[in-house]
Amino acid sequence: MDGLKPKISDHAPTTRSREKPSGDEEATAELKLGEFQDVPTLTLSEARLLINAVIDNRKKQRKVDETETLIKTQDYLDVFARFKQKENIEAVERMLSAKQELERFERSQLGSLCCETAEEAKTLIPSLSNKISDQDLQELLDDITKLRHFVE
Repeated sequence: MDGLKPKISDHAPTTRSREKPSGDEEATAELKLGEFQDVPTLTLSEARLLINAVIDNRKKQRKVDETETLIKTQDYLDVFARFKQKENIEAVERMLSAKQELERFERSQLGSLCCETAEEAKTLIPSLSNKISDQDLQELLDDITKLRHFVE
């Protein structure tokens, strides 16, 4: 009877083989984003604003399909988006966009993380280290914090 048992290797695989990551992407002291290097990015607040606008538009057209993923994404953004009002989101974007020496990814991270100190920002976003002085970065962070504390 043992000779009639199919071997495990005789069966079709139960999962698809995955493409191995290229390994080109890393957000360390040297920012390497591969094919995403020059792709526009959003802060969590901008993503929240955009998704809510799309959903509101779909509700008006009665084309809302609220999937579990969409609901979980909205919940996540409601918790972690630092700015809720459109005016504040736009003000932060203007401040960050003025820092052309920073990559889009770095600006989005700064707008999402809302670090309190330049040291914290450079620890969380190591690629900032040689692009902006601690003093300039601290001024930017302070301006962002003012918007967050006094206007929201």
